[in-house]
Amino acid sequence: MAVLITGGAGFIGSTIATRCKDQGIEPVIVDDLSTGLKQFTNGRTFYQGQVGDRELLRKILAENDIEAIIHCAAKIVVPESTQQPLSYYENNISQGIVLLEEAIAAGVKAFVFSSSGSIYSAEDGYEFNEDTKVDPHSPYSQTKADFERLLKAVAASSDLQVVSLRYFNPIGCDPQYRTGLQIEHPSHVLGKILEKAADKTTFTVTGVDWPTRDGSGVRDYIHVWDLAAAHLAVLDNLSDIREEDGTFSVINVGTGDGTTVRELVDIANTVLPEPIESQDGPARPGDVVGGFANVDKSKRLLKWEAKLSIQQGVADSLEWSKRLASVLADENYAPDLVAR
Repeated sequence: MAVLITGGAGFIGSTIATRCKDQGIEPVIVDDLSTGLKQFTNGRTFYQGQVGDRELLRKILAENDIEAIIHCAAKIVVPESTQQPLSYYENNISQGIVLLEEAIAAGVKAFVFSSSGSIYSAEDGYEFNEDTKVDPHSPYSQTKADFERLLKAVAASSDLQVVSLRYFNPIGCDPQYRTGLQIEHPSHVLGKILEKAADKTTFTVTGVDWPTRDGSGVRDYIHVWDLAAAHLAVLDNLSDIREEDGTFSVINVGTGDGTTVRELVDIANTVLPEPIESQDGPARPGDVVGGFANVDKSKRLLKWEAKLSIQQGVADSLEWSKRLASVLADENYAPDLVAR
């Protein structure tokens, strides 16, 4: 069985590809390497280009027996999306349409979409189930919601079975340190915490007057290895998903627990060699209070639940950050050759 992973040289896509290899599924990667890391494709079937490149997609689908597509490729930085909304719509919507057209034409059976818990409204509280009102607060999250709406219509009008996984906040790396976050200076909270720890500078909690237990935003931090497992669980349970939801399904993928930014700092300080100092600051453009996933549906339909702790996610992220420079410097690095 072969699975096409768009954005397969990025953090989440490369980890899904690693888990596929471990379970005997052949990952086929397409990535334009705008943010993805070439080293993560070494030794794997790889095509360089954008998912909106129709001729490239036709070549990939003709040369490989693709049964499913896992669509991870997207622009994802919230503040950037507020500054460059047209770029986000072109990348996350327009190119995705081309991918869908070619998938349907080639007879692909299943399409798994990397959606986001950021599309939920916080009006009904901070625990989000799949029926919680959708109310995106940034161009980034709006593109996720809009593409989901398109996917629902496509699934109703074709033979393509679509599952939209609403991610929460992935942390960590492959626990065997083969793949992980490929960006040296990430914009997300844990990346900033680790950056400040390395620099021995003060971390800023952005937004401290949210209506949460300590004023800081609340998130559901899921280990990326668990997140990767959820995608393979989708492929293993397509029949059950179709029986309950038909050809279009939305499923939350998180831990089911909320952790505030201040609490994450405290957890990190139990892992870091030296605790970091923190200070309060204003929220960033596009930020929201956040929330956490109700995961009853993923447990029921996917027979899956998160197993790895936030502490392990932080520890794995810390260890990977120490290794990243050597990975970036080695053009011949190949994840599947790393000793287990």
